[in-house]
Amino acid sequence: MSTLPLSHLFVLDLTAHRAGPTAVRQLADWGATVIKIEQPSDGKMDSMGGARHGFDFQNLHRNKQAMTLNLKSPEGQAIFMKLAAKADVIVENYRSDVKHRLGIDYDAVAKVNPRIIYGSIAGFGQSGPDAARPGVDQIAQGMGGLMSITGEPGAGPMRVGIPIADLTSGLLLAQAIILALYDRERTGKGQWVHTSLIEAQIFMLDFQAARWLMKGEVAKQAGNDHPTSIPTGVFPTSDGYINIAASGDKMWKRFALAVGAPQLIEHPEHATPSLRSQNRKALNQRIGEVTKTNTSAHWIEALNKAGVPCGPINTIDKTFAEPQVQHLGIARPVKHPKLGDIKVVGQPINMSAAPQPAALKPTPELGQHTDEVLAGLGYDGAAIAALRAGDVI
Repeated sequence: MSTLPLSHLFVLDLTAHRAGPTAVRQLADWGATVIKIEQPSDGKMDSMGGARHGFDFQNLHRNKQAMTLNLKSPEGQAIFMKLAAKADVIVENYRSDVKHRLGIDYDAVAKVNPRIIYGSIAGFGQSGPDAARPGVDQIAQGMGGLMSITGEPGAGPMRVGIPIADLTSGLLLAQAIILALYDRERTGKGQWVHTSLIEAQIFMLDFQAARWLMKGEVAKQAGNDHPTSIPTGVFPTSDGYINIAASGDKMWKRFALAVGAPQLIEHPEHATPSLRSQNRKALNQRIGEVTKTNTSAHWIEALNKAGVPCGPINTIDKTFAEPQVQHLGIARPVKHPKLGDIKVVGQPINMSAAPQPAALKPTPELGQHTDEVLAGLGYDGAAIAALRAGDVI
């Protein structure tokens, strides 16, 4: 079996909730040895209030080892620093002030390990007037402008159906960590890399943000219609709805001919992209009158044949039933000692020289590897028992 590209890395995972674990998952899935460090507890619930054996926790924390460690105790902090001295990467997503109060911030760790890459995510950044305030995904969606452009016009703000600020901030932090590791190859020195939910959310506004910055245009809700590429949206069929993207003159004409409606091309309100934008509501209605005369499957076949982007609007069960999705294999098997054979969401990245293993490693139980990790630091059985008796582990 090929060696995964991050298999030489040792990572300490202090994360909880979702943004931080998303970053660490990228490292663990690509081979890093990850020690998930958690507070001693009964282990029944995760930090988000869900069951440890529930779908969310199992999907977020596969491919890791786990230990318990009370970082508020002097002994726990000392053990952490011994691990930090050996680590390549530390990842945390506490509120920005917490790591400093615990004495495990970047400056403290860098004194024992100048090569450390220390990754952080907070709700609103590591400095500034809002740095210490709590932040979660939905708050970032609102403050970051996303909810103001999501949903039907006039229907009020609408959150996106996934925790997009959490997920994107985690992915961006993983990228930052890999950039810092690459830089360390050149300089020999570590560094602190960080992002935040609010920065990630604004970054994800992308062209809508640039639209404001460069043209002073404040985007509004456009529902299922693409805000600038017209016609792109949801259209009725005789048995449901489909997505169609037919913007640009060439694609627009190809679409009209493929659905047997050349009269759409000739209509004076449709002659240019600008006119199609101005008359979008009427245009959508005219397209809908055509598409609702036949089934979704009929139009998808006809439009695909003509090279016009289109597709069904699936519920999640139908997404995983798509032949192409099954071919891509993104639902990955896990053999869990208690849950049996389960599946989680795999990596969307494919590497020809380092493919993902056929099965992922299951999410560990709370503290499953505590004794093993401590033994690796030189603690014998009596010392480990004393730590457990003192609630350090």
